[in-house]
Amino acid sequence: MSGSALKQAIGEVFLELGDALEGRAPVVPRVRVGLTLSPNEVGREELVRGAVEAVLSHSDIEVVLIGPEVEGLEEALRLGISHVPAGDCERDLHQAMETLLKTGEIQAAVTMHFNFPLGTATVGRVVTPGKGREMFIATTTGTSDADRVKAMVKNALAGIACAKACGIARPKLGILNVEGARMVERILRKLQSQGYDLEFATSVRSDGGAVMRGNDLLAGACDVMVTDSLTGNILMKVFSSFTTGGEYEALGYGYGPGIGETYGHLVFILSRASGAPVVAGAIRYAAQAAQGKVLALYKEELARAKGAGLEGLWDAEEVKGEQTAAPVPEPPRKPVSEEIPGIDILELEAAVRALWKAGIYAASGMGCTGPVILVAPEDAETARNLLRQEGYI
Repeated sequence: MSGSALKQAIGEVFLELGDALEGRAPVVPRVRVGLTLSPNEVGREELVRGAVEAVLSHSDIEVVLIGPEVEGLEEALRLGISHVPAGDCERDLHQAMETLLKTGEIQAAVTMHFNFPLGTATVGRVVTPGKGREMFIATTTGTSDADRVKAMVKNALAGIACAKACGIARPKLGILNVEGARMVERILRKLQSQGYDLEFATSVRSDGGAVMRGNDLLAGACDVMVTDSLTGNILMKVFSSFTTGGEYEALGYGYGPGIGETYGHLVFILSRASGAPVVAGAIRYAAQAAQGKVLALYKEELARAKGAGLEGLWDAEEVKGEQTAAPVPEPPRKPVSEEIPGIDILELEAAVRALWKAGIYAASGMGCTGPVILVAPEDAETARNLLRQEGYI
């Protein structure tokens, strides 16, 4: 710990001691958040404006600007915002930022174009337009795992940790209806049945369920929306800039902190188009997550999930489509009008072949809720039981 950080820590101890002796409520420690003055598409002055907005609206936040002198810096310094000079390129900015994180000068940092190691991905935070509810999107950049389904399960744990750090004691989880969603749901429900404490959200659509669609995104039907990082990244851009035509991100809290087992500092991400309101939101998010000890919470969630048998579930949920190599003869065709939903797109054709193997004619299709299997009405009950038995639904 550096000298200035040590002095700050000692000062906070004496303040808390004085509060206790005089019967006052303890003062919440101020969080120091670094912000790199990175080159971007909306001007570096937007970054400074965002820092000013954050400290004016939250007295428990200190901001440290990292980078060259830019427009608006003098005003920021008059407001008590600190400045650490650094070079103009991304490498110099990130080097200075990581030094401040390692020495404890700052507890979190907000930056852009930061490359997390494999195994770390960011949890974004938006305000949904339908009802103005906040929602965490897990995840938005980076990669939790090279395997898609494993990554989304880990994304769920990261999203839960971020929501808890920001004050939601029991977050409700939804899974966006993308490839792998049904397999992710099966793993999480199995994990839940084996003792992992988890609460699923319910879709606003009449058929309900924890697999979410576009309506649920707009309404904020869940506290944590689980998806893959590429989809999450697109969602963040839409939620942040749908009122501005896409060139300026004006809403929300940015792309969030990198959460995972492979990186130990609290780094939050902005994009080149993030304007002052999003910069301010990202700083507030960073301070709240630091106060809530989000990295420790993630480790706890991961440990609880592993304790409930997470690692033993991976092999059981391999994509069944990859396991079916032998050709299966097609049964005699018949009219099919009964839909069986809930099949993951990655397993759709394998599920059809499983029915063929049992002598039931089936066809694949795409309904309004996603992939479906079509069977004759007289075969529907038998087909559902078989698919359930085989683990497809």
